Amino acid sequence: MTEQPPEQPLEQPPTRRAALLLAATALVTVCAPSAGARAARTPGGGAARPAARHPASLEGVWRMDGYGTLVTIDSRRLRTYETTAVSCLPGSADGVRTGPPDAAGRVEFAVPDAARVTVAPHSPGVARLSIQDNVGYRTLHRIAALPARCHRRPAKDPRTVFDVFWHTYAENYPFFAAKGTDWAAVRARYRPRVTARTTDDELFAVLRGMIEPLHDGHTNLSAGPGRVYAGARPGTTAPTSALLRQVDAAVAAALGRDVTLRRWAGGALSYADLPGRLGYLRITSFHGYTDRDDHESDVAELDRALDAVFTPGRTSGPRALRGLVVDLRLNGGGSDRLGLRVASRLTGRPYLAYRKHARNDPADPRKFTPAQPARVRPHDGPRYTGPLALLTGPLTISAGETFAQALLGRAPAPVRIGENTQGVFSDTLDRALPNGWRFALPNEEFLTAEGRTFDGTGIPPTVRVPVFAAEDLAARRDPALSRARALLAAGHPMS
Repeated sequence: MTEQPPEQPLEQPPTRRAALLLAATALVTVCAPSAGARAARTPGGGAARPAARHPASLEGVWRMDGYGTLVTIDSRRLRTYETTAVSCLPGSADGVRTGPPDAAGRVEFAVPDAARVTVAPHSPGVARLSIQDNVGYRTLHRIAALPARCHRRPAKDPRTVFDVFWHTYAENYPFFAAKGTDWAAVRARYRPRVTARTTDDELFAVLRGMIEPLHDGHTNLSAGPGRVYAGARPGTTAPTSALLRQVDAAVAAALGRDVTLRRWAGGALSYADLPGRLGYLRITSFHGYTDRDDHESDVAELDRALDAVFTPGRTSGPRALRGLVVDLRLNGGGSDRLGLRVASRLTGRPYLAYRKHARNDPADPRKFTPAQPARVRPHDGPRYTGPLALLTGPLTISAGETFAQALLGRAPAPVRIGENTQGVFSDTLDRALPNGWRFALPNEEFLTAEGRTFDGTGIPPTVRVPVFAAEDLAARRDPALSRARALLAAGHPMS
């Protein structure tokens, strides 16, 4: 396999790729629809000119459906508070207005080191909060004031830390039943072990012991140097630099010596034309495509790559692709919106990608916010609509999985080759503990049109082939890629 010079100055280093795969942190963002008023109707049935009015002010205190979050908005800033039944701590979002409200009353806030947040009036006492790089929106309800505990400095003793940690999971985690976990029994087992004299090492061991049996790749705990834990499904092999080099060598051998691989986004996006009018598109991340590391830059770099891949010549006419392989086997996640952006290049008709809801009752894990649909809409330009083979495995994580799920409703449906994905779809609910430690957990479900979730199990393949088995890597073999090429070349990808 030969390579052109990188489209981006430096290839993504293996250590960064490994970190993305291990962390698999979604970027908790949303997109809100317009909150404009409906036009009134005249007695004769025609549309009347809407009455001029000023949108309701967004200043005040708001409670978010799901997510255990309060939001305050004043003339300059937006701030969040992370709440449980026993706590209220300052949240990570501290945004500054980027300008005055628009005609519909929407206000945008710039948040340091995070995606922009937009809040829009929806109805009296109700607003919608959207985060730039996520799918969906979050509903806000106006309340009179922050609870008194939000104004008190929290205690930092080990038992208080334990209680905040336990309650955050008790009130937000949706998968206790699926995991066979009695969370009340977990508290009864572990809380007696925590006292005022419990050391940081001992407390970290307790908190880790509580969540490790969940085997959930979207659970993590960071408690300072030497005290970091990230969950994973049993049997998951962490992607070391040595493993990534072996994978690259096996993929290169399977593509062939005379194949040219083009790269963008520091190596996170790559494409090759293969013999027989087949294409190979590899995506190892949906995040961090440029040094600027913001959503606008990611979108621009992704579009630049997709414009170069999905040309008129590859998507129509006598030299158009007969089949396309999309390789997600080393995709550590990122922005769900970027995944939908890729999916829009792979369809000629709109369809439902998935529906998304969040746990919404601290006392009942069976209750969720109303499910919001996310749709794939065809790109306004060249699109590939032919046979598709999708390569997946246990290191297809988070936004890599929501992208795979977004392709399930495509026609023709992709043949999925490899192994089950990791099984973690939700955005992570990122939280702080009173002593400054950080942790994360999922609180959402991504649903198919039939209401199915693949959390825990992951999306299964339609053709099961070992992914990056040690004996295959040692021999520089890639049986999943070879099988995909054979099926597409035969013209019967579902066989």
